Amino acid sequence: MRRSLLAICVLLLAGCATPALRGTGDLGLIIERADGSVLIVESTHRKMLARVEGLGDLSHASVVYSRDERYAYVFGRDGALTKVDMLRHSIAKRVMQSGNSIGGAISQDGRLVAVANYEPGGVKVFAADTLELLADIPASYGDGKYSKVVGLEDTTDNRFAFSLYDAGEIWVADLRDARNPVIEKYRGIGRQPYDALVSMDGRHYIAGLFGEDGLALLDLWRPERGVQRILDNYGRGEQPLPVYKMPHLEGWALSEEHAYLPAIGRHEVLIVDRRNWQEAGRIAVHGQPVFAMARPDGRQLWVNFAHPHNDTVQVIDTVTHKVIATLRPGKAVLHMEFTPRGEQIWLSARDDNRVDIYDTRTLQHLGSLPVRSPSGIFFTARAHRIGL
Repeated sequence: MRRSLLAICVLLLAGCATPALRGTGDLGLIIERADGSVLIVESTHRKMLARVEGLGDLSHASVVYSRDERYAYVFGRDGALTKVDMLRHSIAKRVMQSGNSIGGAISQDGRLVAVANYEPGGVKVFAADTLELLADIPASYGDGKYSKVVGLEDTTDNRFAFSLYDAGEIWVADLRDARNPVIEKYRGIGRQPYDALVSMDGRHYIAGLFGEDGLALLDLWRPERGVQRILDNYGRGEQPLPVYKMPHLEGWALSEEHAYLPAIGRHEVLIVDRRNWQEAGRIAVHGQPVFAMARPDGRQLWVNFAHPHNDTVQVIDTVTHKVIATLRPGKAVLHMEFTPRGEQIWLSARDDNRVDIYDTRTLQHLGSLPVRSPSGIFFTARAHRIGL
């Protein structure tokens, strides 16, 4: 009898010591920008799993994932790079790598994490496993000046593309030998590139230009052709509206034939023909668009807006190019994220301290999570997409 009781106790203790096995494919992080913390969430049951604190200034934070979806790399505004263990709910590693940074990317093979810096201007590249610094690429131009780096994106073959805001240049860094990067520079691409994107096939790098009325496109399959201007003068001489928030191009929307881009300072989403990169039309929307994101199947486009219209989200049908719904999830909708196959969308309502979840087919509200000043929402499925 005593032996039986002892065996039961051993089994119970063993059960307590072994965490439940689980995958990571339905996990994600939500940034709590005011508190320097992140929430680990899972989308299957729409619930919070843990809060991880101590990540510093997350006022413009973004996230990439390791290829096994185990680790998240969080880029803080204060120059910190933090590696978060999604299963242990803890910080695995953290380095302060600059004075001011603006996002980053992870290489195609998952070995390298690159960070874009404002101060000092340039890109630093770290080993994904240890966060050891492998390469420091200063964004020097002109007579010893340094530029802010924006629009840092991963492409194929372990290369990163990024733009120099002050210099008006696009650089492509080949990091197959991480300690000896090879840089290709494209000068005179236009004034003040502010953000960029890479197409999902890794072929095109497109930088938005704040200082000019157009965008700069680099064909990474045919780089010898140089940088091409597209959508030149899309304002067509009209008086632009004041810009209340710069639109984000990363996470751009693609359907079968078209790309959809938020227009700077205008209440419009631009439709671009993917075959020739010419404007194919415009869709009038509720305010100045910040994100224009396609559902994973490309059938819908979800758009949020800058202040003072940032309590509103609109849904556009990409077949008819009509606005099919206008939703008001809450105050200051900063970010949106689809679940991997697009049946849900999660929306952060910063000033209501809440993340709302919608069914993308019925457009019905499914539920909410209480979150302190939420901004970015990042699901682990991003690990398997180029340019995110």
